[in-house]
Amino acid sequence: MPLRESDAVPSALKVTLLQHTPTPDRTVAAAGRLCYAPVSAAGLAEEMTADDVARMVRILVRSGHHSALEHSSFTFAVDGISRACSHQLVRHRLASYNQQSQRYVRFGSGDDFVIPPKIEQVPEAREVFVRAMGQARDAYDRLVEIGLAQGYGKETVQEDARFVLPNAAETKIVVTMNARELRHFFRVRCCRRAQWEINRLAWAMRHLALGIAPVLFEGTGPGCITDECPEGKMTCGQEYSGDEIAAMDLTSVAVIGGFSPSHPG
Repeated sequence: MPLRESDAVPSALKVTLLQHTPTPDRTVAAAGRLCYAPVSAAGLAEEMTADDVARMVRILVRSGHHSALEHSSFTFAVDGISRACSHQLVRHRLASYNQQSQRYVRFGSGDDFVIPPKIEQVPEAREVFVRAMGQARDAYDRLVEIGLAQGYGKETVQEDARFVLPNAAETKIVVTMNARELRHFFRVRCCRRAQWEINRLAWAMRHLALGIAPVLFEGTGPGCITDECPEGKMTCGQEYSGDEIAAMDLTSVAVIGGFSPSHPG
């Protein structure tokens, strides 16, 4: 079978912040302050200065009073990740997800496959990968044709044909996490030992969240930047530097296609 570039077009990651709690830092600060105040949270939210908010959020994070962080949430649209990556993402259980269905949405000629960078860099490996993706696409298309010819409905045909699609198949997903879970997500997935694709996704999400709630997400990232590496004997031994984290955030801007958050903080 001849090699066709159309068989495996590299999928581009795009992360968009769809929505978030309007004033996440202030909401968290008011919720936390309420525990020690005789007035309403609404009154506290109005009365607290920016310095009060920042100080309260830092106290909550430092003291481990993280339940207050759950009152701020962030919703992301993620396009161009593989099914392998989405399988890892949904393991973070304290979140809400909606993913593009392979049963109701046909995997068409315009859909892509995610090519791992190390495979992309080696011509021979890339050729093997692209050929395999082409064979999977051909098998999928043929199974759909056969099923439709047998008189089965589109949904029935597609839910069976999808079994031949690989983990590399591109998918789209919407994910909502509260600030507490996001901080945990960044801690484990921004780590060098995380799989490269979800690592890249985590840094992009962190960049967007940090732009909206700089105090709430300050100091976030892999555990090694604020404490000893939590990986123990599995540590990579390569702690992130401040300059490297800044460079990662610049990479994230490119990853999200230049999207600039314009929502109020």
